[in-house]
Amino acid sequence: MPVARAFRWSILAASAALTLGGCMQTAGPVAMVQPRPDLDAMAYGQPYSAPQPVVVADGGGAIGALRNSFASAPAPMPVGYAAPMAAQGRYDASYHLDAGDKLRVVVYGQEGLTNSYAIDAGGSITMPLIGAVPARGRTTAGLAGEIAARLRNGYIREPSVAVEIDTYRPFFILGEVSAPGQYPYVPNMTVESAVAIAGGFSPRAKRDVVTVTHSEAGGSMRAVVPLGTPLAPGDTVFVGERWF
Repeated sequence: MPVARAFRWSILAASAALTLGGCMQTAGPVAMVQPRPDLDAMAYGQPYSAPQPVVVADGGGAIGALRNSFASAPAPMPVGYAAPMAAQGRYDASYHLDAGDKLRVVVYGQEGLTNSYAIDAGGSITMPLIGAVPARGRTTAGLAGEIAARLRNGYIREPSVAVEIDTYRPFFILGEVSAPGQYPYVPNMTVESAVAIAGGFSPRAKRDVVTVTHSEAGGSMRAVVPLGTPLAPGDTVFVGERWF
């Protein structure tokens, strides 16, 4: 019995020594591989190249592995943004002026003539020196040429004139909307946006088409149009009542 007990104790002691020796061994190198960014490549079109494993030296730990991973990551691609197109400038160039438009007239080197001028009910603006200048039906370039010609006639030897639209004449909306009336016009308006500015349709409104009256120097035109139809300054929108 004493011999068997001593033999059992010797086996237990040897097992414990082996276990402690395995726990005290130094951990081997740790390799971290970055995941493949398939979603980024699909979304942004970046070519994919397999990253190299990041090997951390013995004793580096998880923090060292993460530091090496970020250091080896590729730099982000630069992003470019396209500037919006200047649609309003092209619209102003072909726009025909009328009563209610407010203009900014610049005569270079002549502060007394540079000012804002409103087109009156007669279709003209009134400036110092040259008096009333007809503006109705003209473009901004045409009006600038007319002002320069009048200034050149006995006032300024070589005038340089620029005309731009400060504010457009208003539009009108009547009928089955929450707040009918007169509202300032902004470029690229549609019938739908005009209805929204007037508070939306009333419960009895006919919502698919409206009547638009457009007036120019040559006369007026009235048409039944869908909601996506563009509006011009001075137009009158009439929203009718539905029958059921």
